Amino acid sequence: MSTAQKTSSIEPLPRYISPDASVPDYDEILEQLQEYQRSLIGSSYYYIRVEKGSMFLCRILPGGGKIFYHEIVDHEKHGISDDDLETAVNLDPGLLSKTGYHQISPHIESKLRVVLEYP
Repeated sequence: MSTAQKTSSIEPLPRYISPDASVPDYDEILEQLQEYQRSLIGSSYYYIRVEKGSMFLCRILPGGGKIFYHEIVDHEKHGISDDDLETAVNLDPGLLSKTGYHQISPHIESKLRVVLEYP
């Protein structure tokens, strides 16, 4: 278990969330992300989640037909700025059916591929 501690109101990253009844249907999100090759980088599907005015870069690592976990990624560690996230959300045509969930932009995709070394 991580030794990271919560300081003030900010939780440490990455955060791992097991899907349950309190979060949207991740099988549906994964199914939609699989339609867009841009979302798949390595073995993970990336997307942006907007919640209470904050934007988060997230990933889903599927396996064996089930989702292992949902992760909120430290986007700055991956060379992605808050402006990059905001631009992606503003340019997103709204192809994901869940409110507050957005595709990553081609710009974010290219940054992730360089940082994670997946051409």
